[in-house]
Amino acid sequence: MKKIKGRVKRHLVIRQKVIGTPERPRLCVFRSNKNIYVQLIDDVKGRTLLSLSTNSKELKNKPAYGGNVKAAALIGEEFAKKAKAKGFGKVVFDRAGYAFHGRVKALAESARKNGLIF
Repeated sequence: MKKIKGRVKRHLVIRQKVIGTPERPRLCVFRSNKNIYVQLIDDVKGRTLLSLSTNSKELKNKPAYGGNVKAAALIGEEFAKKAKAKGFGKVVFDRAGYAFHGRVKALAESARKNGLIF
């Protein structure tokens, strides 16, 4: 429980500095033990512009297990393609208090490799 409270506290500090706009939305990552979730958020209007996860219908069976680095890289690749198709090239990365390591890093590098700029 202490670990989760620390992450939430770090996320609040990050959120004071990282703000998504309609031109440059916030790419927010959430990871659970079994899945990884990504959203593009416009904080000015308070809306989610695009979301994707290892639970989503189109990716449900692609990764055999959604809680590993391979699945995170796949989500980053697919998310970048969808974001580019919707016209979002530049984003602000919000790691949500997680360390930039492992699944979060794999997702970010995969998204960068496929055309998102942050």
